[in-house]
This record gives sequence, C-alpha cells and structure tokens, in this order.
Amino acid sequence: MTTSKIWRTIPQYYNLIGNKCQDCNSLYFPKREVCLKCGNFEMEDFKFEGDGKIITFTIIRNASRDPQKQPVDRAARAVPYVLAIIELEEGPMLTAEIVDCDLDEIGIGKKVELVFRKIREIGDRGIIQYGYKFKIENG
Repeated sequence: MTTSKIWRTIPQYYNLIGNKCQDCNSLYFPKREVCLKCGNFEMEDFKFEGDGKIITFTIIRNASRDPQKQPVDRAARAVPYVLAIIELEEGPMLTAEIVDCDLDEIGIGKKVELVFRKIREIGDRGIIQYGYKFKIENG
C-alpha cells in the first residue's frame, strides 16, 4: 500500500469525524471510547458539518522551531498565523488554524466554515499531509 493511499484511508484527516453516544446522543470530537456524560461504551461515528463560531483566538507572530535542527527547517511555518477555539454548531469545541483572511477580519463570535488544506510535506520525497482548518464564512 502506498503512503498516499494510507493517508486517504484515515477519515479523520479528510472529514471532521467524531462520535455520538448511542444512549444519550452526546457528541464528541475527537472520538471518545466512552461517553463522558453517561458512561456508555456504545459509540457510533458522527460526521460534523464543519460550521461553527470562534470562541477565542490568538495570533502567533513568532513561530517556534526545534533548536536541534540545523539549519532552520525550510518548511517552517509562515507567521503570523491564527489559532482559534471553534465551537461547532453541533456543540463540541476544537482548536484549529484560521486561514484565507486578513487578521482584522477575525473576531470572537465570527462564523467559520471547515476547509481542507495542506498541513505539511514529509521528507524530501514530497509526501503531503492534509488536514482541516477553518475560514471566515462569507456573507
């Protein structure tokens, strides 16, 4: 199995998949083995729509890097970038990067929507890892 095929078979990287308690219907992201509300072990997959709002955020202006890496990693993250706590419409909260907007557009309570973007390249062979990020909703 090729590396790219392995990545495509992991639903959490290409969908916002969490789970739902079959007893009390509580929703979780990331997945849980047991319901935190009722203790039930019967959980089923749940695909979140990807709409939500910003609860809080921070603007990272100086990217950290591994001091052991010599020279500086050429794939170092560009700054500034925004990390936010997103509350999904279905309830769970997660941390994600906000992309495709000016910094002055970002604010608490702003509506956001799920997008998939390149996260990083692995090694010199160009293996690309994708994942979820969010952008400000239009209109």
